[in-house]
Amino acid sequence: MKIDRLLGIITVLLNRDKTKAKDLAEKFEVSIRTIHRDIEDICKAGIPIVTYQGGAGGISIAEGYKFDRRILTIDELDNIMIGLKSIDSISQDTKIKLLLEKLAPKQEDILSISNNIFIDLSSFYKTSLSNKIGLFKEAINNKREVSFDYFSKNGIDTRHVEPYFITFKWSAWYVSGYCKLRKDFRLFKLNRMNALKITETHFAARDIPAERTHYDDYLSDGQVVTMLIDRSLEYQIVESYGIGSYEITEDNRIKFDLHYTNHDYAMQFILGLGDKVKVLTPNHIIDELKAHAKNILDRYKLT
Repeated sequence: MKIDRLLGIITVLLNRDKTKAKDLAEKFEVSIRTIHRDIEDICKAGIPIVTYQGGAGGISIAEGYKFDRRILTIDELDNIMIGLKSIDSISQDTKIKLLLEKLAPKQEDILSISNNIFIDLSSFYKTSLSNKIGLFKEAINNKREVSFDYFSKNGIDTRHVEPYFITFKWSAWYVSGYCKLRKDFRLFKLNRMNALKITETHFAARDIPAERTHYDDYLSDGQVVTMLIDRSLEYQIVESYGIGSYEITEDNRIKFDLHYTNHDYAMQFILGLGDKVKVLTPNHIIDELKAHAKNILDRYKLT
């Protein structure tokens, strides 16, 4: 839209001494003639534009017409920049980039603001995540149902969901919504979705039970596995559960209690420790691990 482009041009000019029309045309993917018409419209709106001729020339806003950042402290501006850059890592919205450019201080003002912290929320899935998040934002804003194929331990099934929230939890992106199949509110991991699309079906917003917005309750710990782990894997336990989550035994091993709700997760965690773990309790987990070990051994005997 033209208004977005005009705001974008103003943003660029506010943060640069001079900019060439050719560079603006490339940035906003329009012709140089269109940029000149936009500059005329900006002048008509009362923003003083100055043009300079020659090889070192360009377009600029008259000196003194600058965005006053003094309403924000350095720490406040730094936090805003970090947050915007985090969102930008999973977004394809050019408005965020323009806002970053608008707020970014000049090099001589603040040398390293927000450049000492980098947050990438996209992991290895930037393109697919950006598309999915953008689609869900559109569906939520327009109150339209979304359909997708969902991969779970039970296989693949097609879900129709009324989406309400997008959330980043437990190192992954989820959407919270009302599932027509389960007739209840559910969390769905975006990386497990395929064939995602917005349907023609509109929905009326439901009253969401308060407990359904307490996402940490989804992983409430109901069962415990006690195990001994080799000290060489201490970094993994610290990374996942923290320095105070275990104790060191007299024979220099880690004694760790894994609290879990999802049985499959618990088994994957234990098996991922390989031969450097020994489960002490409960017995049914020990028996299941023995069965897994036997199946692995049998599989390699066949090759």
